[in-house]
Amino acid sequence: MQPLLLIRAGRGGMSAIERRIADFILDNAHLLRDYSSQQLANALGISQSSVVKFSQKLGFKGYPDLKYSIGEAVARNGESAEPAVEAGDGAGEDPLARGLWQAKSRAEEETRLLNPPERLEALAGMLQEAERIFVVGIGEDSVMARAFAIRLSLLGLLAIHHFDPALVPAEVSNARSGGLLLLFSERGEVTALARLARLFRSRGGRVVSVTRHTANALRAHADLSLLVSAHDDARHVEPLLYQAALQQLLDLVFLRLCADESRRMRLDDYREHVRSLLDE
Repeated sequence: MQPLLLIRAGRGGMSAIERRIADFILDNAHLLRDYSSQQLANALGISQSSVVKFSQKLGFKGYPDLKYSIGEAVARNGESAEPAVEAGDGAGEDPLARGLWQAKSRAEEETRLLNPPERLEALAGMLQEAERIFVVGIGEDSVMARAFAIRLSLLGLLAIHHFDPALVPAEVSNARSGGLLLLFSERGEVTALARLARLFRSRGGRVVSVTRHTANALRAHADLSLLVSAHDDARHVEPLLYQAALQQLLDLVFLRLCADESRRMRLDDYREHVRSLLDE
């Protein structure tokens, strides 16, 4: 696992001091070999123990282990310490397209690291076991929520999409314990969704949150959380990275559901039906 990908993916859940250390390392990976833990602490105005704890929290034995890992990555991949993304010979290439593609690739890789296969398998199992699936999202989150609900329906799962959380409580109040609620919220700070999650769980249902990899209210009320890491200095680019990384994540869940042959056959039958209608 690339150490800088690991740091960037975990940045959203770090404390203020940890983010300062992370940002320094991300910006100065090629210079890190010249810094001892004490020198790094002095440069940031923090304690040496904070640097050591940061390294251990990432899974390294200590700062020397972290520095060595980053040094190896620098030697292999150049000053970025991250693997170069190949995209042809570059002849006639649009720099804007290449930059966006690389940014999306990084976001998808970071998101994959945050969601191990066991978590995706667990979600696929929850979806297949649920008697009824409520899918809720607001604003741009509603677009992704609706598309995923449609995919679930095509596989024969009873999925109901709601764009307005105010319309859900009436159905939720009569829901049985076999229900599942999927809440899409990039920032995870929509009070109405947190209330809905509490209500649903009080009725014996299970809740899955889909948010950024940050500490947020929605994650606190979820039985399982899907986490997305997508960062960019340009505010208009960051949503594009979030949507791309989230789509990849949902596609992986969908593929796990398609492992059930009966559901896959149902999807194939639907596509044949649509094709026949279009050919008429």
